[in-house]
Amino acid sequence: MAEMGSKGVTAGKIASNVQKKLTRAQEKVLQKLGKADETKDEQFEQCVQNFNKQLTEGTRLQKDLRTYLASVKAMHEASKKLNECLQEVYEPEWPGRDEANKIAENNDLLWLDYHQKLVDQALLTMDTYLGQFPDIKARIAKRGRKLVDYDSARHHYESLQTAKKKDEAKIAKAEEELIKAQKVFEEMNVDLQEELPSLWNSRVGFYVNTFQSIAGLEENFHKEMSKLNQNLNDVLVSLEKQHGSNSFTVKAQPSDNAPAKGDKSPSPPPGGSPAAAPEIRVNHEPEPPAAGGASLPKSPSQPAEASEVAGGTQPAAGAQEPGETAASEAASSSLPAVVVETFSATVNGTVEGSSGAGRLDLPPGFMFKVQAQHDYVATDTDELQLKAGDVVLVIPFQNPEEQDEGWLMGVKESDWNQHKELEKCRGVFPENFTERVQ
Repeated sequence: MAEMGSKGVTAGKIASNVQKKLTRAQEKVLQKLGKADETKDEQFEQCVQNFNKQLTEGTRLQKDLRTYLASVKAMHEASKKLNECLQEVYEPEWPGRDEANKIAENNDLLWLDYHQKLVDQALLTMDTYLGQFPDIKARIAKRGRKLVDYDSARHHYESLQTAKKKDEAKIAKAEEELIKAQKVFEEMNVDLQEELPSLWNSRVGFYVNTFQSIAGLEENFHKEMSKLNQNLNDVLVSLEKQHGSNSFTVKAQPSDNAPAKGDKSPSPPPGGSPAAAPEIRVNHEPEPPAAGGASLPKSPSQPAEASEVAGGTQPAAGAQEPGETAASEAASSSLPAVVVETFSATVNGTVEGSSGAGRLDLPPGFMFKVQAQHDYVATDTDELQLKAGDVVLVIPFQNPEEQDEGWLMGVKESDWNQHKELEKCRGVFPENFTERVQ
């Protein structure tokens, strides 16, 4: 019997809730249609707007704080791995090994302490602050439902009073329901009217405390980390002093007459200083001029003559050129030796009956020259690395379909003069980084 009674109470409660929902829905429809007035409280509505804004800001702050903590943890892991690498490469006989290991341990502990304090003093406080919002949000929604109940009871009571045929019993019951609905609504409304402004004003102090905690923890962390870094620097300075003769100096890649496959030779120094010329000498001896007294061509640095050679025009036999005695005058004229040897190689490499197309001072298919106006860092193995001022000899693509818009194929003039091998030296480069000079 008790069970049945319990079920009966439950069923009655469900029926009552369903009836309330229907009544509220009907009341809202009437209010939207303008057939029933709605109780308005602009001050409370402003409090609700502030509440929603405060909740949005707090949720974003919580999200960004968690992202910050995740970044701290990632930096801790990266720093730990870096220190582990130092411990592995630090050889046992080197001085300061124990100190370096101790510094690594303290570094790890400092990161752990920093992360934990951020959790305790910022994240947990943030979670507690936001923890009060769901309950208040639910109460605001419930207050809204009770307001509809109050308006509905009020309208029902008013309709019974204005009816032509009055039923005093119904009017009394409606009045009782109205008083009850009003009491429930006003109790909730008064509580929220006090809590919402107080919650809104609390945001200032919360933001101040949160960011002061983060700033203070970060400041102390960096101070302690700075001390550890200074200690590590002292250990490494001590190591350098005791192994001074074995100091590691970063040197430029040496020029090699026979570089490994795929290597690119370094660009010549700006201005082509004579002191750097031996580094890019072509490793062969000049041969005597061919019979007929063919004269030496001019330096490739003279674009007008170079273009004539490329076009097939050769100097007349027996003509006297200023570069004819370049081999003996190179030392006094400060011309790079590579230019002299290139002249000799050009004369000796002339192919008879080829109308000048076989000249070896320019790559096969040479079209024109460009000069780099800006540095370009190669991002792939098939690209040329350019420095401002580099001269590039432009050649056609082996497969024209492979050419992308805005890109040219070429070989740096310095590389060509040194190697004479397109397979090793050619590459693509962006046209807009250069300017045509010939």
